[in-house]
This record gives sequence, structure tokens and C-alpha cells, in this order.
Amino acid sequence: MNTAREQWTSPSGFVLATVGGAVGLGNIWRFSYVAGENGGAAFLFVYLACVVLIGIPLMIAELMIGRHAQGDAISSFEIHRKPSPWNLVGWLGVIAACFLLSYYAVIAGWALKYFVGAATGALWSAAAADYGGYFRQFISDRAEPVAWQAVALAMTMFVVAGGVRHGIERVNRLLIPFLAVIVVVLAGYALTLPGASNGVTFLFAPDWAVLREPKVYAAALGQAFFSLGVGMAFFVTYGSYMPRTFSLPASATIVAVGDTLFAIVAGLAIFPAVFALGGNPAAGPELAFITLPQVFLKMPGGTAIGIVFFLLLATAALTSMVALLEIPVAAMTHRRRARRWYATAITGGCVFLIGVPSALSYGVLSHVRIGSHGILDAIDFGVSNFLLPTIGIGTALYVGWRLERTFALREANFEVSQIGIGWLWLVRLLVPCVILGILVQSIGAF
Repeated sequence: MNTAREQWTSPSGFVLATVGGAVGLGNIWRFSYVAGENGGAAFLFVYLACVVLIGIPLMIAELMIGRHAQGDAISSFEIHRKPSPWNLVGWLGVIAACFLLSYYAVIAGWALKYFVGAATGALWSAAAADYGGYFRQFISDRAEPVAWQAVALAMTMFVVAGGVRHGIERVNRLLIPFLAVIVVVLAGYALTLPGASNGVTFLFAPDWAVLREPKVYAAALGQAFFSLGVGMAFFVTYGSYMPRTFSLPASATIVAVGDTLFAIVAGLAIFPAVFALGGNPAAGPELAFITLPQVFLKMPGGTAIGIVFFLLLATAALTSMVALLEIPVAAMTHRRRARRWYATAITGGCVFLIGVPSALSYGVLSHVRIGSHGILDAIDFGVSNFLLPTIGIGTALYVGWRLERTFALREANFEVSQIGIGWLWLVRLLVPCVILGILVQSIGAF
């Protein structure tokens, strides 16, 4: 068997694949309702600060670890010693990716269900009855959510089994420009609606009093981790396929800017429409599946817009699921020398089984509570607000304090420069301290 490690064919291929992995439900479904629940513009301000001060420095650190090691997410933390206790950070990253993918596939299944319903007219025919009832009947069914979860995972497994160049990179080269066009068209249309300015104000005119609420900071940090993909070994894995000719700081900045712009433009596609047609921006996770269909039906040509929106949601979910599945698959192929198709099948099957309780968490398992949350919500909250930040702290401590300074700066393409030293001190002090503070605050919100 040929064990030569694949690499991205070009910087643009890497950027598109990585943006594809970062851009997903976090930018559309999750960003919209988390921003809506946490004050809109004030939340956006804190979120952007988290991206710049926490997200990008961590992204560079993870890419540097992966590119230097040219291995899987676990062995990448064994740069100077094998075995190393630091590989626990890598193990946690793989575990986080699996749990995240397990419920991500459930919501991706919802998006696929709604896209098919919008395209066939079944979704719109439910308007005369009750959209909320349509959604609740679907997610409480004993079999349908599991079936759609399986479809979403099967599509993801097909792409990942194709490999880095012929599967992941090729699909993202096609889908990311397509996603960008769709979200810009939707935003442009939403901004033409009467009363859309209220949605723009909600997203860009901060009510600074909101910043007195500690939950806003935890929500912003959790969203930054979820949306960017830091803390889940995603960048460690994708970085392992990077040639040394690629600039890490430039690549990380481009990916972060692309991901953040996508979330903001998606917000411009959603909030103006919600405000223009009397929706509730703080509708929570149900915003995309109950509020927005009602909004679309009131729009001129809204059914066509709805079809496009749910196609966007499903496609964005697919690109992120590909990145999440690649993390454990890469670990299995590297550590066990397993063939890619075999590793994909085994990993995908395990993730499916882990995700079944989440798929049933609004139906037969609705009585099961973890703290104040149902199963899916508890896993989402736990991964985004506890596990990913914990991994982020571990990564920052490893790069900032375990690795020798000159080595870390050189491998990150900074050399010994003022910008490089600034990055290193962000990773050493600011990143772990800020994450730890917000992590402690999150404990009381669980």
C-alpha cells in the first residue's frame, strides 16, 4: 500500500478547502440564533474580538503543529518526544470532532429534509397548518430524523473516501464559490425588503448595555471556536497536508476573514428579512426551521428563495462535515495504516451510532436531560463551551511554553520579528487566560 502523504495542490485549493471546513452551519444556523439571543451588534463586536485575539493566533498555532509533524492530530503533539503526555490534546481534538460531527449530521439532516420539502412543495403546503407543528412532528418522529442523519453522513463519507485532492479539495473548489454567490444573492434580496433597515441596525448598531451580561462573552467565544473550527484538531489535520511553501499567517488570516465575512453576510440575509416580516431574531435554534419558512412565505417569490436558502444550509453543512470526518479518518489511516475507504466506513459508522441519541432527543428521548439541556443541546453546549476551549488552552500552552521560541516562530513563518513575538505572547498569555476566564463563567451557565 502506498503510504505517501497527500498534499494540497495549491494555496488556493488549501484556502478553499479550509474555508469550506470552517464555513458551515455555524455561520448560518448557529451564528444567526446565537447573535439573536445575545443582542446582535454587541455580540458581533465581542465575536470579532475573539476571532482576532483568540481564533487567528490559535489557528496559526494549530496549522504550524500539523505542517511540521506531517501526521495525524494525535502524533502532531509529539514533536520532541514520543509518546508525549501532550498528545492528550490531540486525542481530545479527535474526540471533539467525533461528537461535534455526531450532532452536526443531525442538523444537516434537518437542512436536507427542508431543502427537499421546499423543492417539492411539502414544506409550503404546511403553511396553512402550522410550521412549528411541521418541524416538531418531524424531529419527534421515531425514524425520520435518523434516516436524514444517515443520508447526510453517507454523502460526507463519499467525499472523504475520495482523498484529499480528489475528494475534499475538488468538492470545495466547486461548492465554496457556489455558496458565496448564494449567500450574497440572498443578502441582496433581503436588504430590498421594506423595513430591512431594522435588521441591519440590529446587526451593526450595538446596545453596549448588553456587554454587562457575562453570557455574551461565553457565547461569543463558543461561537468563534465552533465557526472557525479551532480546538477540534481541524487545522492540525489540514495543516499536515500543507507544503512548506505556504505562508501560515497569510493562510490563517484569509481563512478567518473569509469565514467571518460569510457569517456576517449570512446575518444580512436573515435578520433584515426577519425584522421586515415581523419575525423574532431571538427565536433560538428554531430560527432557521420555524421562523424563516414563515418569513419566506410572506416574501414575493419567497418559495424560490426558501429553496435556495435550504440548499445553502445543506451544502454548507456538507463542507464542514467533510472537514470534521477527515480528522478521525486521518488519525486512523496514519496510526493504524488503514486504507482510507475502510477508515472512512468505520469512523462514519461509529459517528452515526453516537449521533442517534441526538437525532431522537426531541422525540422518544426527549425526557432525557443533561443538566437543563436535552441530549443534542447538551452535546452542543458541552463541546462548544467546554471541550473546545479546553483543547484551545492545551494547544496554546503547548506551542507557547513547551516548544522552543525560535523553533515555534520559524515553523509559523514569523522568524524572529515583532509580529511573531506578539503572536507568541498572545498564545502564551492572552489566549489561555481569556479562554480560562470565559470557561469558568460557562460552568455556571450549564
